[in-house]
Amino acid sequence: MKIHELKPAPGSRTKGVRAGRGLGSGLGKTAGRGHKGQKARAGGAKGRGFEGGQMPLQRRLPKRGFRNIFKIVYAEINVSDLNRFDEGTTVTPELLRQVRLIKGVYDGVKVLGNGDLEKPLTVRADKFSAGAVKKIEAAGGKAEVITGA
Repeated sequence: MKIHELKPAPGSRTKGVRAGRGLGSGLGKTAGRGHKGQKARAGGAKGRGFEGGQMPLQRRLPKRGFRNIFKIVYAEINVSDLNRFDEGTTVTPELLRQVRLIKGVYDGVKVLGNGDLEKPLTVRADKFSAGAVKKIEAAGGKAEVITGA
């Protein structure tokens, strides 16, 4: 291949159609906007939800619901999920993230009492259900509450 044989890839060099530049262009005179009317004018495109001056639907409907910005959302882990760890392991929220038991963003971790625990573990979490504490201690482990989550 020689330098005079180089040319751009097909379709890579295209120009936009220049509207309103004469009848020969195919988009002359009214530039594809038709005759008169709101859409023919500059700035005539109205926003999404515009209903011709009528009060838009999203403003006619009543506001509903409430979002509590102070709500604390806990990642919930069952006692049976902790069986994957070796005996004597200290289970922390960081460890739970590493093994992908917690995915996403949460304000804390709560251990629930679903299932059985077969190994003694030290479990550190923000909250425990009463059943979870009984099952962890029955297996010979400890349930420690992390303060200041």
